[in-house]
Amino acid sequence: MPEVLVRARGLTKRFGGFTAVDGIDFDLLAGEAFGFLGPNGAGKSSTMRMLGCVSPPTEGELTILGGDPVRDGAAIRARLGVVPQEDTLDAELTVRENLLVYGRYFGLGRKLIAERTDQLLDFVQLAERANDMVDPLSGGMKRRLTIARSLINEPEILILDEPTTGLDPQARHVVWDRLFRLKQRGITLILTTHYMDEAEQLCDRLVVMDHGKIAAEGTPRELITRYATPEVLELRFAPDEQEAAAEKIQDLSPERSEVTADRILIYEADGDAFLERVHAAGLQPITELVRRSSLEDVFLRLTGRTLVD
Repeated sequence: MPEVLVRARGLTKRFGGFTAVDGIDFDLLAGEAFGFLGPNGAGKSSTMRMLGCVSPPTEGELTILGGDPVRDGAAIRARLGVVPQEDTLDAELTVRENLLVYGRYFGLGRKLIAERTDQLLDFVQLAERANDMVDPLSGGMKRRLTIARSLINEPEILILDEPTTGLDPQARHVVWDRLFRLKQRGITLILTTHYMDEAEQLCDRLVVMDHGKIAAEGTPRELITRYATPEVLELRFAPDEQEAAAEKIQDLSPERSEVTADRILIYEADGDAFLERVHAAGLQPITELVRRSSLEDVFLRLTGRTLVD
């Protein structure tokens, strides 16, 4: 069985009278990518700060790499890599200097830091920009540099808080590729994300958090199977026809349906079969789409609101 690197039981974090994390349980296994999914305010960042040994738990049990994060915080942090939500690079230094300086915080020798810096800049595809200043770099380049910096101490666990927020699609895919390669090397990943496709791409297992609690846990496919139907039928009608169309669709007894501002979502095992019933009932949508269910459908089922609130 894979080694348990992080164990949490009844993990709780309060700020005065506000409970940010409310008694959650989970295990993180060596070599996996474990995700925390949820809206803003769900408790993800508070959980990550406890895992990074920078915010002590209020209650509950938390063991990281066999140690107590309160008693053994410094020793644990030396074995972690952290990619914060906001880049904290030194804009007055070059790309290479950012890694060289950061490596000194871990007490590494200059020669070793220099060797690792060259390897990491090559890994994140920034070797050609090594002597450039940080400020002119694109957002994607800065994100890759932040990831490279977090790896200078060769961490056993890499913690990533919203690793691709604000990046364009191409830059996001480059970051995903680097993270996937890290997992192939045996580095354990913990990440939070607002992006459902990111969670499906990167996470072996994940939890959905809402109001400080864990609403569901499993692999992406397990969660989709458990909380969604195999397919979703999306129908758009003219604004003055949508209300009447929604009533007629309810008469067709769908497994589950949801009316949004601009469309009707119908959750069914066979979307095409239900669409035939819609047409047989005399309804003619402006647009119609049958797609497979996704983690976004799971999220909306569990939390009832969009990811970014």
